[in-house]
Amino acid sequence: MTGSRILALGHYQPAKVLTNDDLAAIVDTSDEWIRSRVGIRTRHIARPDETVDEMAAEAAAKALANSGLSPADIDLVLVATSTALDRSPNMAARVAARLGLGSPATMDLNVVCAGFTHALATADHAIRAGAATRALVIGAEKFTEVADWSDRSTCVLLGDGAGAAVVVAEDAPEGAGDAPGVGPVVWGSVPEMGHAVRIEGTPPRFTQEGQAVYRWATTQLPPITRQVCERAGVVPEELAAVVLHQANLRIIEPVARKLGAVNAVIARDVVESGNTSAASIPLALSKLVERGEIASGAPVLLFGFGGNLSYAGQVVRCP
Repeated sequence: MTGSRILALGHYQPAKVLTNDDLAAIVDTSDEWIRSRVGIRTRHIARPDETVDEMAAEAAAKALANSGLSPADIDLVLVATSTALDRSPNMAARVAARLGLGSPATMDLNVVCAGFTHALATADHAIRAGAATRALVIGAEKFTEVADWSDRSTCVLLGDGAGAAVVVAEDAPEGAGDAPGVGPVVWGSVPEMGHAVRIEGTPPRFTQEGQAVYRWATTQLPPITRQVCERAGVVPEELAAVVLHQANLRIIEPVARKLGAVNAVIARDVVESGNTSAASIPLALSKLVERGEIASGAPVLLFGFGGNLSYAGQVVRCP
């Protein structure tokens, strides 16, 4: 049976940086108020003319260059995003055109903040089924375009950017204790609480019930993250890194602590990037790998959660 692995990563963030002090000039907030509640210090803001597919293509081009593959090698493009304002062509097709890919299958997935881990699982499943061999899996968001800049509880959270992974087929390991490059996904949702995170209206605006999301994430997600490790045949103490959706340090740190990943590097990219929704996991993972903080082949937990109160996670081997 064929499995899959992440061959290479890439990321992109817009040049403009918005600090907490900058925000204090436009809404009733302060650096201390923001850092004490969510841990964020800065976030990157896309130009008005900078699009979701443009950022996605920048990250994907870097991942492709790092992989050593050519554009013609890619036969599947998946873009996880919830901020693509145009309905067609989808972001994946636009990325394929920007990068000069051959004739890949192209699909967008909207699972908001859990989008990248859903897309990674989808690529893994397609490869295992023989429907693809080399995929670009991208998370990209222009979340500041749907921000309500008069709401200090939400506008301080959001940033823009993209992260991408090249995922390729690999032979299933023969050793009983060996784990595949991309482990089994554990995913699900709480549909009756889907209203807790919304991007609705014309023009669309992001709103959330912050306390409800916080309680759900910090109480319900730790046992699910342990289940992800069990499915992969890894105990939390063996994890080299934990990359949760970069929503809020007050969620990331308690969930990681309750998981028991005592030896792991905990991704805290939210501090400098804010909440970039579907982009946050590949963005944070790409930075950790670029800085050499995770050894190649080491087990890493990826776990996305958020809109729809959806979640998805898997253990992957670091490229």
